[in-house]
Amino acid sequence: MAHMTRARRREALAFYLCISPWLVGFIFLTVGPMLYSLYISFTRWDLLTDPVWVGLRNYTVKMPGDERFWQSLRVTVLYTLAYVPLELIGGLALALLVQSRIRGIRVFRTIFYLPTVLAGVAFVVVWLWMLDPRGGLVNLLLAQFGIVGPRWLLDPDWALPALIMMSFWGWGRAMVIYLAGLQAIPGELYEAAAIDGASSWTRFWRVTIPLLTPTIFFNLILSIISTFQSFTNAFVATNGGPLDSTLFFVLYLYKQAFEFRNMGYAAALAWVLFVIILALTLVVLRSQRFWVFYAGERSDGS
Repeated sequence: MAHMTRARRREALAFYLCISPWLVGFIFLTVGPMLYSLYISFTRWDLLTDPVWVGLRNYTVKMPGDERFWQSLRVTVLYTLAYVPLELIGGLALALLVQSRIRGIRVFRTIFYLPTVLAGVAFVVVWLWMLDPRGGLVNLLLAQFGIVGPRWLLDPDWALPALIMMSFWGWGRAMVIYLAGLQAIPGELYEAAAIDGASSWTRFWRVTIPLLTPTIFFNLILSIISTFQSFTNAFVATNGGPLDSTLFFVLYLYKQAFEFRNMGYAAALAWVLFVIILALTLVVLRSQRFWVFYAGERSDGS
């Protein structure tokens, strides 16, 4: 018995030695900065002088009366409500399109996924050219059909829809995850459904979608987290304009921290964003029991 205990201790020691680089990095580069930012959120700090403790003032006084805070939250929520369903549906459509085993299909998979790994600034610059109201490719194509294109990023009514359209290039991430889920579905299930007379549409709704719900669930959480942290598109393309119509929450946080040097208030904004994302993630996690089907589960829920 003592020999087994010593063996387990040596095994535990070896385990902690192996993970020690990650553990040290996690403590000093993640947990430490998070705790320090929590402290900073209760202060007034301009980055040049020492922080001044103000208690809950950033949360209870400054934030509720800040119109731009509410505008940034509204823009981010609207963007999330529009983009998340589009990414879930668009990514699935792309995955269904490229799951066939025809010759050269891997090239198309690479083409659809490539924008996801490219530098965000690079493709935003490309879209700036495409959405130029005077000579951009999008308005030139619309003109071929007799349609006068909008001013896109210069128009407060069209700037946010334009950013949503620009984000379609990120569907490749969801596509790859969907593709893995589709390829994990046993072909025998489709064969059995076809023998029973099920049409392609019925097989899609009765076989594909139920077995793909864990993948949809995973993509949903990733999409919510990423959209609430949107920054690059608006920062490069509009800097929050025109008239704050694309002032995303993280962009406003950045402005408070590094343009207005209100680091204490910016830290408070960061923690509010953390709580919002955590709450939404927990809601989605709790909802999975109502709509996510795991193939290994038995009918008694075990």
